[in-house]
Amino acid sequence: MISIALLGAGRIGQIHGRTIAASKRAKLAGIADPMPDGANALSAATGAPVRTAEELIADRSIDAVLIATPTDTHADFIDKAAAAGKAVLCEKPVDMSSARIRETLARVEKAGVKLMIGFNRRFDPNFAALQRRLAEGVAGNVELVTILSRDPAPPPVSYIERSGGLYRDMMIHDFDMARFLLGEEPIEVYAVGSALVEPAIGKAGDVDTAAVLMKTASGKICHISNSRRATYGYDQRIEVHGSKGLLSAANVHETTVSFAGVQGFTADPVQNFFLERYAAAYRNEVEAFIDAVVDGKTIAPNGHDGLCAQMLADAATESRETGKPVKVS
Repeated sequence: MISIALLGAGRIGQIHGRTIAASKRAKLAGIADPMPDGANALSAATGAPVRTAEELIADRSIDAVLIATPTDTHADFIDKAAAAGKAVLCEKPVDMSSARIRETLARVEKAGVKLMIGFNRRFDPNFAALQRRLAEGVAGNVELVTILSRDPAPPPVSYIERSGGLYRDMMIHDFDMARFLLGEEPIEVYAVGSALVEPAIGKAGDVDTAAVLMKTASGKICHISNSRRATYGYDQRIEVHGSKGLLSAANVHETTVSFAGVQGFTADPVQNFFLERYAAAYRNEVEAFIDAVVDGKTIAPNGHDGLCAQMLADAATESRETGKPVKVS
């Protein structure tokens, strides 16, 4: 049994807090959030006390912290938790700056604590099963990976202005998934993007429709497609084409019920919200973190994975701005 403090009681913090409280191997030791409503609601639901982040990090009875605060606070909280000897699970990204991420990872290494980055899609049962079969050689040698990730609707422009851009905010999950499936690092990135969904996003300097091509040293290719609009629901699909065949993971629908008639086949819509689509992934992610801390298992995705995904996002941003492929070392 480990004691975990939660920093941040917003939308994703609510999910993580309830997951920790429900775990048989962990205790939710406290909740911190400068906005009291979310923290108080989660406290009422779980029985965990509301305290300040500083109090929770300083409390020697607490073994680990889960960071679900705004992005611009992540690195500072990781630094403080590591200095206090606590294991950390932090939502992506560590920071918008790759240089700042390197500084934080150095502090984590010096402190000798475990750091896990919240790339939850690795823990989705469908994507995890695909990766396992890929590792078993079912598809043979990987040749082409295709990742499609499209949101039902764009977030507010106020969020876009602080997000770091689509490649660093939205597509960063797909960069991590690409590395997870390719089995080797992409060394070249070419990106294109447009503002086709919401003109205000373009005025804010970002894109809402984007595609990226990446290539590894051995010649494997990955194509990622993102959009801030999908009229049919939350679109999350993966295909891996290899020398022996194709592995694919399809969208998850609201139900498995379909109807066949003279007009063809119809099915219920795909799930429409990321918290619903990845509910199992978030639970599995927290349990994997607990396993790593309690049983000493290797932690993944770790800080290095977070840095590599950020470097790919930086390269894609540069490529879109320059119109040229960007090398990644």
